[in-house]
Amino acid sequence: MTNVLPVGCGGFVGAALRYLAGLAAARIPGALPWGTLLVNLAGCFVMGFITGWLFTGRPERESLRLFLATGMLGGFTTFSAFSLETFQFIQDGRWGLALLYVLLTAVGCLLGVSLGNGTASLLS
Repeated sequence: MTNVLPVGCGGFVGAALRYLAGLAAARIPGALPWGTLLVNLAGCFVMGFITGWLFTGRPERESLRLFLATGMLGGFTTFSAFSLETFQFIQDGRWGLALLYVLLTAVGCLLGVSLGNGTASLLS
């Protein structure tokens, strides 16, 4: 249970940063959802950096890892966790599993949004 506090605090920080980034990106002209794109790209860079630099071979930094990677980046973007997991499959030479994970995530999430939206339409 002691791990919940760093995750929760990091999640608060990440979600607040995500909100502020979305407000800032709303000023960028164009049809793309710039806020989401920029947050996902930044989150993935930070996830790669902190896991490669701060935590490699350093189990004593578990609370910091939970705060930054699970909490803050989890609140900022879950795409960073997905990207790290896919990257780890690729690093391990498990290309088939990486591709399967990417396809299941993309298609499954689009289907989930569609089914959720359809269910909401039926209930309203």
